[in-house]
Amino acid sequence: MKNVLVIGMGKVGSLVGILLSKRFKVTGLDKRKPAVDLPFEVIPGDVSDLGFLEKTLPGFDAVASAMPYNLNLNIAKVAHKNGIHYFDLTEDVPTTTAIMELSKTSSAVMAPQCGLAPGLIGIVGAHLAKRFTRLRDIELRVGALPRYPNGLLGYSFTWSPAGVINEYINDAEVIHNGVRKMVPSLDGLEYIQIDGNEFEAFSTSGGLGTMCDTYAGQVDTLNYKTIRYPGHAKLMKFLLYELILKEKRELVEQILTEAKPPVQEDVVYVYAVVEGWKGSEIAREEFYEAYYPITIDGQHWRAISWTTAASIAAVIEMVADGKLPQKGFIKQEEINFDDFLNTGTGKFYQHEK
Repeated sequence: MKNVLVIGMGKVGSLVGILLSKRFKVTGLDKRKPAVDLPFEVIPGDVSDLGFLEKTLPGFDAVASAMPYNLNLNIAKVAHKNGIHYFDLTEDVPTTTAIMELSKTSSAVMAPQCGLAPGLIGIVGAHLAKRFTRLRDIELRVGALPRYPNGLLGYSFTWSPAGVINEYINDAEVIHNGVRKMVPSLDGLEYIQIDGNEFEAFSTSGGLGTMCDTYAGQVDTLNYKTIRYPGHAKLMKFLLYELILKEKRELVEQILTEAKPPVQEDVVYVYAVVEGWKGSEIAREEFYEAYYPITIDGQHWRAISWTTAASIAAVIEMVADGKLPQKGFIKQEEINFDDFLNTGTGKFYQHEK
């Protein structure tokens, strides 16, 4: 793998390109000019134009999409057709299901869901699960939040508003009492204490990726919940369901983006707990980290940006190094966490607190 195309030159996509350019020949693609100067060529183009994609992708060894979930499938189809490794950050279940179907006849890697959740949290959860001889519960939690919240929502849209709304509206897959089922997002409210602060967590769609398939028959409980400041879920339910704005996603995205623009000082909480048996002894293993903004090559990057970008970049490095399969679908929970941390970009997760 030498030539990598990164599609989408927003904050995350730009950083994906910067991180990968330290090792690969990177080309960016976006219909808009990037907001910052980048150390690689960026070609203009519209990825909603299938003909443009079919002309542009051949010649690259890999493509990484940092586009909203609804634009990824055509990119994946063209990559599949041309035997190009494909990576994305999608949380959207139908998109992932379609890519999984493509992967059955793929001559290259197809690895969606390489972000935080799904993505890093699944890698961490599987890492803990390997320490047990028999499993009982796997519970995974991630929150990308402003460090200094204000207002009733206590939130800032540092991530794709379309992706957030998609996660809040679509049902979430879980394993409950040993049975795979779908539960409504924004339900299953619980409270968590982190470093003396109280947070809430609730079910959202897509965070488990393919884990329900992987751990079916092995666990009594498997779920993923999003961490927010208390009161957030109640207000989002009011907005989406009492005001019935779930039928007007673009309007909701516009309202929330204008009302809660990105902040520079954010924090990403990653928390996983696994329970089960080690031999005859019942045991519990936990993973917790809080990640904050960092400086890379003299530039400030929000926690949500670098944790997401470094995750997909690390997976691409692992494929290039032969640490992962060279064709077919890659489940995030099949990725070795130690190998992930030992990549050029995985090191960021080891040293930043």
